[in-house]
Amino acid sequence: MNKIISKEYFSANVVKFEVEAPLIAKSRKAGHFVMVKVGEKGERIPLTIADADLQKGTITLVVQKMGVSSSKLCALNAGDYITDMVGPLGKATHIENFGTVVCACGGVGTAPMLPIAAALKKAGNKVISVIAARTRELIILEEQMREYADEVIVMTDDGSYGTKGLVTNGIESVINREKVDLCVTIGPAIMMKFVSLLTKKYEIPTLASLNTIMVDGTGMCGACRVSVGGKTKFVCVDGPEFDAHQVDFDEMLMRLSGYKDIERQEMEKMECASGARE
Repeated sequence: MNKIISKEYFSANVVKFEVEAPLIAKSRKAGHFVMVKVGEKGERIPLTIADADLQKGTITLVVQKMGVSSSKLCALNAGDYITDMVGPLGKATHIENFGTVVCACGGVGTAPMLPIAAALKKAGNKVISVIAARTRELIILEEQMREYADEVIVMTDDGSYGTKGLVTNGIESVINREKVDLCVTIGPAIMMKFVSLLTKKYEIPTLASLNTIMVDGTGMCGACRVSVGGKTKFVCVDGPEFDAHQVDFDEMLMRLSGYKDIERQEMEKMECASGARE
């Protein structure tokens, strides 16, 4: 079991946890994730490691409350324990001096992008981060990103903060003024699809960190399979990062929507049970 050291709300539905996990903190690299479980009969969910503190022996996780399992996790407080945590899993991000790198983040995708931006900057890259969300309240970790990025561009759908527009508008504004050698994108699948379409038009190599459904996180179940370049890959062991221009995002989006009705029903059951107890 892993003890929660601190808890901070970024918004009503986005929570940052600092969790005691010395062995994971010691071996984790940018791009790695963990599988966590709340309760003995809980389901496993993947969470990218946003940061690690070797001296304290902790890792940082940023969780968006979306379904039953993430809601149960977000209900925990400092001093509580996460039942199970396994990691670090997946392949670490390949880091080298590419030149100018655009880091395109959507929503909570800024959290897993932080260690990648830090590693890219350390390797000598010029890092330009484009952070996007629907509205100002959903922009997270902007100041932390500014510590690693040479420039941070904030985009909001409603124009309540930064520049009004989509993440692709921010990326294209950079492409139109200077040469971009690599783009890394993390966020909702539909966002990453359109980032990929944009950068493919400009022939800019692009990595996408995929957020598929996972069950075991070790390549055994096949739930996280995706088609990349016409071949089947498993996000948990072959990824989570892939050449975005080779990913079949339409297939991925279809698979992600497969359990939405069941998840909604389970959320309604949990909310009813919580209301009954109150």
